[in-house]
Amino acid sequence: MARIKPLRRYHGARWDEEMIFELSVPGERGVLPPLPEPEILDEVGDPLAELPDSLRRQKPPALPEVHQQRVLRHYLRLSQETMGADITIEASHGTCTMKYSPKVQEHMAGHPGLSELHPLQDPDTLQGILEIYYQLEQYLKEISGLDAFSFQPGGGAHAVFTNACILRAYHQSRGESHRDEIITTIFSHPSNAAAPKTAGYKIITLMPDEDGYPDFKALEAALSERTAGLFITNPEDTGIYNPQVDKITSAVHRAGGLCVYDQANANSLLGIARAREAGFDLCHFNLHKTFSSPHGCMGPAVGAAGARKELEPFLPVPRVVKEDGRYRLDYQRPQSIGRVRSFFGNAPVVFRAYAWIRQHGAEGLKEVSRLAVLNSNYLEHHLRRLPEVSVWYAQGKRRLEQVRYSLEKLKQQTGVGTSDVQRRMADFGLQHYWTSHHPWLVPEPFTLEPTESYSQADLDEYLAILEHIIEEAKQDPDLVKNSPYNCAIHKVPAPRIDEPERIAVTWRQYQRLKAQGKMGKGNSGQADGA
Repeated sequence: MARIKPLRRYHGARWDEEMIFELSVPGERGVLPPLPEPEILDEVGDPLAELPDSLRRQKPPALPEVHQQRVLRHYLRLSQETMGADITIEASHGTCTMKYSPKVQEHMAGHPGLSELHPLQDPDTLQGILEIYYQLEQYLKEISGLDAFSFQPGGGAHAVFTNACILRAYHQSRGESHRDEIITTIFSHPSNAAAPKTAGYKIITLMPDEDGYPDFKALEAALSERTAGLFITNPEDTGIYNPQVDKITSAVHRAGGLCVYDQANANSLLGIARAREAGFDLCHFNLHKTFSSPHGCMGPAVGAAGARKELEPFLPVPRVVKEDGRYRLDYQRPQSIGRVRSFFGNAPVVFRAYAWIRQHGAEGLKEVSRLAVLNSNYLEHHLRRLPEVSVWYAQGKRRLEQVRYSLEKLKQQTGVGTSDVQRRMADFGLQHYWTSHHPWLVPEPFTLEPTESYSQADLDEYLAILEHIIEEAKQDPDLVKNSPYNCAIHKVPAPRIDEPERIAVTWRQYQRLKAQGKMGKGNSGQADGA
């Protein structure tokens, strides 16, 4: 394996940037919108005249007053303090599928023909985007083997919630409202438990057997006349694909339940394995993961929810349908669970996924999966050679597009744990890696998912940095523990972030806490607030 020597010299920008509200100067303006022309007012009257007093503001909103140059500087400075897939090697975020998003998609998504559409336009003027919705549904039907898709859900957890609501509506339609239990697994995405719980279900969580697979005997013991369904991720967060998944879905079906496949990360399965053949009734894909639309800092997103034919009537409305060569929005679905989001979902994200699939074609999608698996196994092969790194479960069996590793041995030898290594990586221009969902069944975990976007040279650089940090931990543990040093913000003490009385999620809340002396910045430049 090639080694990058010397390692890349990196130092992040540090602007000590104020919040946009703190930059406000009374009277400054970035844009001066024109007043309505008098002749238009004479013709249509005051558009606000019929607005009741209860809906009128008593005073103008407290928005920051800043001119264009100040706004430009502010956001460019913040962008210089931020890492992302276009700046660094994003092999770090297992379960998130961070990949390169072709810029032609961004160019087209910004075209006025798409960006200036309004969802309340007459459908006759929306034929282009409705055709894209319709065609993307056909592609996902082929990829999954299922019969219909909705693009309303605003992300993966929202799609899981949507599918839980579909389960409930389906069982109620059959007079089986007593089915109130959902089975999931500890290594499935946590939303597979949280979202059905939010929908009102009782949750049964299966623990792994010695190979990391869901314990089948425990599954059989959990099944009953109260089972509504199974929500499962495969491959799970360990990266292990369960070869007996069809045996699991068959057992749930025999008990009268339905099976829901969390395919938020399907990067290793495109054109290779499908939800239908594995026995699933519902599934979802995260378009902002597998299908390359940017994450956008926890959004915007789309969780594309798919269903078999018998469950299609329960999907959210409206549905995009094609009749006589034209497209329309169909609201006449009496068994539908209704809307789960305004209008018909996040159109720009749908468009980007459509464009990405069209650019690759069927064989290109298979190549995406082959490369993602190859890259993951390349990382695993070299990381297994480091004595301080171990891989739990299913020894000798290949993982797919991600692997959950452990630094337990390093922690025992040096006192340096995965959180320390995670922070130190930022000093070399890498965004910190994903550790694990909680609870940490794998001690001192880290989870890598390189996807198809990264070259062998990228992966060699990534491996060299990890190996270098492990050597640092053995030579000078405090150096790693006190990192990072080269970033916009130095080490942030986690317990202070976890203090509820210091958390501010709005500007008013921040002002109130700051007046109480609970906010501010330390002299060292490290974060001292929420």
